[in-house]
Amino acid sequence: MDVIILLRELLLWLILYYGLRRLTVRLLPRKNLSPAPLPPGPRGFPVVGALPLLGRAPHVALARMAQRHGPVMHLKLGQHGVVVASSPDAARVFLKTLDAHFANRPIDAAPTRIAYGAQDLVFAEYGPRWKLLRRLCNLGMLGAKALEGWAGVRRAEVGHMLLAMCDFAQRGRPVEVAEMLSYAMANMIGQVILSRRVFEAVGAESSEFKDMMVELMTLAGLPNVGDYVPAVAWMDLQGIERRMKELHRRVDVVLSRVMREHEATAAERKGRPDLLDQVVASRDSLEGEKLSDIHFKALLLNLLSAGTDTSSSTIEWAIAEMLLNPAILKQAHAEMDRVIGRTRRLEESDIPNLPYLRAICKEAFRKHPSTPLNLPRICTHACEVDGYYIPKNTRLLVNIWAIGRDPNVWDDPLEFNPDRFMTPQGSKIDPRGNDFKLIPFGSGRRICAGARMGVVLVEYMLGSLIHAFDWSLPDGVKMNMDETFGLALQKTVPVSAIVSPRLAPAAFFQG
Repeated sequence: MDVIILLRELLLWLILYYGLRRLTVRLLPRKNLSPAPLPPGPRGFPVVGALPLLGRAPHVALARMAQRHGPVMHLKLGQHGVVVASSPDAARVFLKTLDAHFANRPIDAAPTRIAYGAQDLVFAEYGPRWKLLRRLCNLGMLGAKALEGWAGVRRAEVGHMLLAMCDFAQRGRPVEVAEMLSYAMANMIGQVILSRRVFEAVGAESSEFKDMMVELMTLAGLPNVGDYVPAVAWMDLQGIERRMKELHRRVDVVLSRVMREHEATAAERKGRPDLLDQVVASRDSLEGEKLSDIHFKALLLNLLSAGTDTSSSTIEWAIAEMLLNPAILKQAHAEMDRVIGRTRRLEESDIPNLPYLRAICKEAFRKHPSTPLNLPRICTHACEVDGYYIPKNTRLLVNIWAIGRDPNVWDDPLEFNPDRFMTPQGSKIDPRGNDFKLIPFGSGRRICAGARMGVVLVEYMLGSLIHAFDWSLPDGVKMNMDETFGLALQKTVPVSAIVSPRLAPAAFFQG
């Protein structure tokens, strides 16, 4: 009871403080008036602003607000001004025309508590260190040439996954799709970064890793009151920071062990450096700055979390949609049987000849973007957009989810319909950041570093799962399509499905 009284008194003092400050600002002479009005938006409440309006699904709430206030919307979240772009044209202005004004990200509890004080690639300040890390990742893993170089790793790990799924089918057990995908992707990325598989088999260890990555994406995406009302941050009212610290401790144990093991095997890789070797070799390459073990672990965290969770989420949503729409699965099977047959596995070289598969992938990116709200950016210079004034330090959110479901942009946007990308115009739409109708990875200089890799993984892995198996739900099970909001948009109830091999048995053992 004493705690409740204390909280109530604290809230009253905060309301009084911010109310008096706002009144004082109104009474004082105004200088340097804004050349244009702020964008329209909801008024919100004292102290907390529009935070209570976001609810459990901020992407949905913001999309509804945009229907009323327009595609460029301003709102207060606590003491921070936030502008939300909810149309392709608005996204283009912020992420292309004014990209240089929004090249940095705000540093809140998530990057501080989880990502080693924002020493990672995702949240690092735009500058020499960020550019070096980005360049190293492109050279060693994410660039076009690097992706081509580790195609054999992708093929081998998808083979391991398909064999594991065949084992589940023989035993009559349903497959947990997200766990299978996480297992395969973590091993792919582990071999490129660390020259080793992370997991030898699907089991408790891979499941725990998947759970940690999901928790990371969920916690990092939750609106944390302390980020927006710093005066109460010390109270951690939602318990989010406590959970972040505990998650960071668990993740750090794993990353520290990986770093030690990697260092101990350095002699075995002489002349064949992996990505981490290349990053470590650049330790002293910055004037006035040095890369430390903290930077290495933060980068590992980026690559393992974003590389495994975002792509696997998109594939899982696509599988779920096809289980609800068997005609789509049947059409995909027909295309693959015509192009590939059933005596061998799908190869990445087959994908350009599979337009319907690529259309399914684009439709999954549209309806179920892995990152519903583009990671926030912050305005470093005041600017104008569509006649509205955007003050310095305003935060930017691009509602990718809303753009993908806008009836002014897409016909029947709530329908999962790959045929929309089979038309001459639809087939030209590219999800890698230049077509603002479809920007699942964002756009501009802070576009997701793994955008190119994400498209390759989704097309190849989803295509392999479709080609290799028939899919059905267990008897009596209905598909739940509820979403859980976070940095990545997770299925609330993971897909658990029965698979039946379609290919000749020998195809699953091809090297």
